[in-house]
Amino acid sequence: MRSPFRFDEAVRKAIHQLKYQNLRAISRCLAELLADYLRSNPLPGEVLVPVPLHPQRLRERGYNQSSLLARELGKLTNLPVIEDCLIRVKQSQPQVKAAGLKERRENVADAFACQNDKLSDKQIILIDDVCTSGATLESCATALKNKGALSVWGLTLAREIYN
Repeated sequence: MRSPFRFDEAVRKAIHQLKYQNLRAISRCLAELLADYLRSNPLPGEVLVPVPLHPQRLRERGYNQSSLLARELGKLTNLPVIEDCLIRVKQSQPQVKAAGLKERRENVADAFACQNDKLSDKQIILIDDVCTSGATLESCATALKNKGALSVWGLTLAREIYN
């Protein structure tokens, strides 16, 4: 799991504007930061996969911020983005509302699945906006590896220090 920034101050504000205030245009600037990070700190990956939202949450928000970041990052890095394989099958409360590490892990346990074999034998870079405990990325990685992914690296814009 890699993140170029800590989840505080200006980065926190930018992510909140993308995620909660419908400022989709900022996704290009944030993806440029991820691309710069990847140029300096390459990860083994041949495809980008955004962390999916549950269909109900997607309808409520109107877009998936991780998909926006992955699409823009794909344009900047020439890596393909695959969005129709990893899906969220369990609706759970937002991770931000889960109190501790155990609750966060339980909240997303078995929440993701791969609906086809497109990612089998691939090196995957999983894209999300923020990593707090790593539980969401871990759950996604498990689903991807269960369907034959060779490797899964998590790349998020920011990392929150979580105890």
